[in-house]
Amino acid sequence: MKLNVDFDWKPLALVPVLALLALPAVGSGSTWITLTVAGLAMGMIIFIIASGLTLVFGLMDVLNFGHGVFIALGAFVATTVLGSMNSFTTADSLWLNLVALLPAMLVAMAVAGALGWVFERLIIRPVYGMHLKQILITMGGMIIGEELIKVVWGPEQIALPLPESLRGSFIFGDAAVEKYRLLAVLVGVAVFAAMVWTLNRTKVGLLVRAGVQDREMVESLGYRIRQLFIGVFVVGSALAGLGGVMWGLYQQSVIPQMGAQVNVLIFIVIIIGGLGSTTGALIGALLVGLMANYTGFLAPKVALFSNIALMVAILLWRPQGVYPVTNR
Repeated sequence: MKLNVDFDWKPLALVPVLALLALPAVGSGSTWITLTVAGLAMGMIIFIIASGLTLVFGLMDVLNFGHGVFIALGAFVATTVLGSMNSFTTADSLWLNLVALLPAMLVAMAVAGALGWVFERLIIRPVYGMHLKQILITMGGMIIGEELIKVVWGPEQIALPLPESLRGSFIFGDAAVEKYRLLAVLVGVAVFAAMVWTLNRTKVGLLVRAGVQDREMVESLGYRIRQLFIGVFVVGSALAGLGGVMWGLYQQSVIPQMGAQVNVLIFIVIIIGGLGSTTGALIGALLVGLMANYTGFLAPKVALFSNIALMVAILLWRPQGVYPVTNR
């Protein structure tokens, strides 16, 4: 396979560089391995959540601050599905646990995608091209969505325990690596690969990207760009629902406000990535996950501000993000 010599490889080095810089500060090699795997897993979950918003903003130029409601909805739907399959989740069998986990993810994605379709028609469509109004109206939509979640599931925190075979850790020498975190890494890699393949190797992906560049030309060929963009919004919402399931299992509990709480990390990731770049969002998410785990271990009091400092540092190096979208 021929490599693309025009591709900028420098940002890809940021993740291993950050990990190596943390090694002498952490001191213990086993602790560093544990923190690094935990950070990569957290980063992959954040990427899954952010990937939907990256699609929507990168391809549709829509600032959807209501993205958090799809995250929370996906997580709460998962609590219902997994709660109804208790005999599968408590069984000491990986296959039975996955039989419960897979439909929970699929149903969460379907429900979040359906809400995304309604959200686009009722809230987003009237404010296309108006960023300030998009911010205000989508934040209002998220508040309403959170209140509706409280009506259905209640305002209290609900436990979302891991399936039996995903609890505990694998031991590698003196390092402990949680089983669920490895699953999170695998799911994140699969989502990234599927997005890149779809956008670059399929007719639908090429049409969507062409529609972003020159909508009139694509429509003149007989393609309905609006329908394609609606599909992008639905897929982005579904990915947020999947991310909500992964994040809920990561926290092992869900609350109606969880989407709003994660929104800050999502926008940090998207800004670092370059406002719409899938590869940039992946790098940004991994950096955020690693930074959160390293600083949480080394200096818990500054952990909340570490990712903001990371974003500032990267923007000082590249003001438009690591992989800026050319048409932004």
